[in-house]
Amino acid sequence: MSNVPHYLPNSRSGGPILGHGTTIDGVIHDGLWDIYNNQHMGMCAEKCARQYSISREEQDAYAMQSYQRARAALEAGVFEEVVPVKLPPSRKNKGEVVEISQDEEPANAKLDKISSLKPAFDRDGGSVTAANSSSLNDGACALILMTEDDALDQGIAPLARIRGFGDAAQNPVDFTTTPSLAVPVALQNAGGLELSDIDYHEINEAFAVVALANMQLLNLEESKVNVFGGAVALGHPIGMSGARIIGTLYDVLKQKDATMGCASICNGGGGASAIIIERLN
Repeated sequence: MSNVPHYLPNSRSGGPILGHGTTIDGVIHDGLWDIYNNQHMGMCAEKCARQYSISREEQDAYAMQSYQRARAALEAGVFEEVVPVKLPPSRKNKGEVVEISQDEEPANAKLDKISSLKPAFDRDGGSVTAANSSSLNDGACALILMTEDDALDQGIAPLARIRGFGDAAQNPVDFTTTPSLAVPVALQNAGGLELSDIDYHEINEAFAVVALANMQLLNLEESKVNVFGGAVALGHPIGMSGARIIGTLYDVLKQKDATMGCASICNGGGGASAIIIERLN
């Protein structure tokens, strides 16, 4: 996300003949903007907080918990899938190659400052801040998907099987709670599983209020959701998070010696997707 440029509209046609020019932040314009209501998606989170009576204090407490869980998971070494990335020499790196071997965001936050931050979107009485929202991060993730027959033919021991998946959509401004609609679809497509059959959940923390609202709507135990931290602490690189939460869900199932897990993620535009996986190895 750090490589997303700022745009110069009309620059190819020579730009403004007279007067001021404007740059547009590509991250906001193409990634974080509710085009249907012409507002930042953070305002959708504010609506969610008001609608479900989720306070600033609850959001901040959840954000701190996300960081604490992520830090504990990193210290315990549970993210076995994380591989080092080498950054080439640059002025910022003082001409040296820098190796990143674990997620950086969990260690960067100053938890004692979370409650003092001002609202990031609704400046007058809002409750969503930079700290109780997902952070902006660079990231990449790869998963290998194949049929059981192909895996066996190649002598590969599969880690998990996909039991079912589902999608749902509603009014774009309410995208924050659409995971609560997608999860039941995934359960039905997984052979009619019940919510009680799921051992652990990953709900992508676009904002702390997203996890809190969907836990409320699905009546989930907080101890069963995002137990190794979520996007508030680990980051939410656009286009990567769906794969990341599936990998993290497998980590949880393995570490907790559990079998069935559900990962769900909302998307701008009112939609959400959910997937049920069964741990095999």
